[in-house]
Amino acid sequence: MKSVLMIAALFGHAVLFAQDKSFTIQGSVEQLQKPAKVYISMRSHGSNKIDSAEVKEGKFVLNGTVDEPTMAYLMLKVQDPENGGPKKRDVLTVFIEKGTLTVTTQDSISKATVTGSAANDDYIKLNELLKDVTSQLNELKQLNRQLYMAKDEEGIRKLEPRFDELEAIRNKIMGDYLRNNTGSPIALFVLGQYAGYDINPVEIEPIYNKLSKSLRNTPTGKEFASWLAVARKTSVGKPVMDFVQPDAEGKNVSLTSFNGKYVLVDFWASWCGPCRAENPNVIRAYSKFKDKGFDVLAVSLDDKKEKWLAAVQADNLPWTNVSDLKGWKNAAAELYGIRAIPQNLLVDPQGKIIARNLRGDALEKKLEEMIK
Repeated sequence: MKSVLMIAALFGHAVLFAQDKSFTIQGSVEQLQKPAKVYISMRSHGSNKIDSAEVKEGKFVLNGTVDEPTMAYLMLKVQDPENGGPKKRDVLTVFIEKGTLTVTTQDSISKATVTGSAANDDYIKLNELLKDVTSQLNELKQLNRQLYMAKDEEGIRKLEPRFDELEAIRNKIMGDYLRNNTGSPIALFVLGQYAGYDINPVEIEPIYNKLSKSLRNTPTGKEFASWLAVARKTSVGKPVMDFVQPDAEGKNVSLTSFNGKYVLVDFWASWCGPCRAENPNVIRAYSKFKDKGFDVLAVSLDDKKEKWLAAVQADNLPWTNVSDLKGWKNAAAELYGIRAIPQNLLVDPQGKIIARNLRGDALEKKLEEMIK
């Protein structure tokens, strides 16, 4: 259920504003009669780049620069002066690149036609390939949400095999796309989706290496290469890399201080709903195996101490909890390439990683297998 649990989006990786790589979006909203504004939003290494333009006589123009084909969001906000507020907002996802793009619509930007971007053309083709499975996944997510609101845990568990089946179909489509379109301007975007937040370097690195050299040399390509390097160092079978983080009292705790035990290194945060939902499963495993050589080192990606400690208390987490309170810049998280939570890794008494991202009862089953 990666698509359900993922917190962090894995798209729109890089936008560098180089002066010689300008783009222009020429827009037309043909039937628009009321005052309106179009906003553009793009991700740039963890921060948003936002601009806007007035729609005048049904026309608007947006200018900017991009270093490479980049996912962006166009939002049309139509004002209703008689009622004193926004009447309508709708959004179009589009890949922009240097040059001139034309966006044409009658009144809804989400239904606009976009020309002038080869990257966006490929994005539309990919979405057409994924159309059926995406529709089924969206229906399943809606049902999952209804069951979550009803606190029907058994119903949610019964959906997991179907989620896995649909995601396998989705991944096959994306994998085939990557193998057949190694020079596509959206190939790195697709690879990010395909690889997910828990990159398997044995599978993903050969695919990455087959992408065109020009793609691998883009900022996103180089960033992905760095993620692969971390994935190689933190994969199952590798020795852990030590780190030190302060606990609630400010006492420094090192990962190597747990040598001689099986230890779950658990990356989470107070604001992460799926993390909080997973805590009871970890508590159950901890209670069963804590006297048999098992422990937990929880690393919080919070940036507010009071919120972190309130969550520790509310969830009754009895193990060692640490954080440097730097949020996504947490040093341990960066060391292990954590870009989405929850994530965890299980380490054996010799300091070797023996499993990653154990969810539900998988942790308990793995410990039963390892601890006799």
